[in-house]
Amino acid sequence: MVEIRFYHMEKSTLEQTLPTLLSKACAQGHKIIIKTQNTASSEALNGYLWTYTPDSFLPHGTSKDGFSQNQPIYITDNDENPNNANVLILIDGVQDDNLESYDLCCEMLNGNDGESVQAARQRWKGYKEKGYDITYWQQDERGAWQKKAG
Repeated sequence: MVEIRFYHMEKSTLEQTLPTLLSKACAQGHKIIIKTQNTASSEALNGYLWTYTPDSFLPHGTSKDGFSQNQPIYITDNDENPNNANVLILIDGVQDDNLESYDLCCEMLNGNDGESVQAARQRWKGYKEKGYDITYWQQDERGAWQKKAG
């Protein structure tokens, strides 16, 4: 059964957090799907990952880049898994109907947005009712991730 992790970002933004998580997952040999709200969000994230730092590279792409099945990190706004990923990252409160096809699902939560926090609580409750293995991660004062529940 898929493990679900909630990452409650309060000290850093998605743009600051995501490259580190992606780098760790890629180093462990995982293939990743990042699911966004819409095509514009996917393309913005795609562009950001090309430029977030001049001395690092995260292999990624969208459907516009082609070779979807070969992308270690594939960014989409659809319920799809063309690269046979085992890790799913959900941003902006999106959901996915195919959670069972992944080993790990990471919900990236903007902790400074009350509506996002409330919606995440509802998703947590729904996941719990379905019997998923869920953990909650929050940043400490230094910005390091600490497991708080699960």
